[in-house]
Amino acid sequence: LLNVNVGGKLFQIAYKVVVRYPITRLGKLALYTDLMKKLQLCDDYSVQKNEYFFDRDPSIFHYIFHFYRSGVLWIMDEMCPSNFVEEIEYWGIHLKYSQCCCRILFEEKQDELSEYLKIQKELEAELEPLDSAEQFEGKFLGQFRKMIWNLIENPFSSVPAKIIAVTSSFFVLISIVSMTLSTVEEMKHKTGKMWTEQLEMICAIFFTSEYLMRLISSSSFKNFLRAAFNAVDLVAILPFYIQILFENLDEGDMLYHEELHKVENVSKLGKVLKLIKLMRIFRILKLARHSTGLRAFGFTMRQCYQQVCCLFLFIAMGVFTFSALMHSVEHDVPGTNFTSIPYTWWWAAVSLSTVGYGDTVPDTMLGRIVAFGCISFGIILNGMPISVLYNKFSDYYAKLKAHENEI
Repeated sequence: LLNVNVGGKLFQIAYKVVVRYPITRLGKLALYTDLMKKLQLCDDYSVQKNEYFFDRDPSIFHYIFHFYRSGVLWIMDEMCPSNFVEEIEYWGIHLKYSQCCCRILFEEKQDELSEYLKIQKELEAELEPLDSAEQFEGKFLGQFRKMIWNLIENPFSSVPAKIIAVTSSFFVLISIVSMTLSTVEEMKHKTGKMWTEQLEMICAIFFTSEYLMRLISSSSFKNFLRAAFNAVDLVAILPFYIQILFENLDEGDMLYHEELHKVENVSKLGKVLKLIKLMRIFRILKLARHSTGLRAFGFTMRQCYQQVCCLFLFIAMGVFTFSALMHSVEHDVPGTNFTSIPYTWWWAAVSLSTVGYGDTVPDTMLGRIVAFGCISFGIILNGMPISVLYNKFSDYYAKLKAHENEI
């Protein structure tokens, strides 16, 4: 018998049973004749008791012991997958010796655990502040920069920091409202235009000051520029200065170009300015910096991008399939709008989304049957990702809120 002491518990296994598996640790221990090689396989050896000692988990070794006697590796549900894999790798036993049913369930549990740990790591990185307190130590004006950074970046650090966070959100809303009112016809006269321009200038000055304070107080400019929220802040203030630049270029062109060229240039610059002004709508993304719900939503979209891409694939398949079917049964109808498959794509997309504008409808019975199938497929398709996305969103939102409460 081979006397094996695992974590203080003695196990006795027949040599003829162990040598059936020569590549395992105990199989090598039974086959080796050199004592030095045997000592390399175990943690200790008692000459008096002829007993090999292993400082491993005795509860898991019960399954290893059963494997040598029966040739089958049993896996219990309550076991930690990582710990079990580590133990069987130490003993040199492959997972293929387990039963197919046990192995499938174990691998599924292992994949779920790996995915959970991956998400936990990414969520911790999401919650981790860009600059921790330790990173300011030894830097130029470290304490002052740390104080400014907490004041601007961490609204839970103090009451003034919360006030600044609320003020920042207030200016974002004011900016969006100002941009919205600037498109109203009554606000395009001289007085209304002057008020909206002044509000825009005040908001731009505040956003610029906020961005510069973050930039100056940051402990690492490289990490600061790579952060997504800081890129959003930069996009929020750039349109204002680009607009001023283009307006100055416009005035310069008025002085040096001929009359016809001036009119064409003003027209081109006007279109560019409209596009630049439209970019101010991205300022609403600044709310995500202090909004737990928006951060959880963004994290959910990043984690579920495969499901979302799969959903878009199904939508595209449905649009192409039902638009082709609808065109084939409706193209001969006089005055039909289904004149080609590309023209039918809009109807298929509207029907799949269950919006149903009613601008294009089938006239024949077969067309209505196809439309019913398209709408039914859209209802099923729209209901598929809701539970997955909502469960993940609620989970991430709860973790983000728990982290804020800890702070």
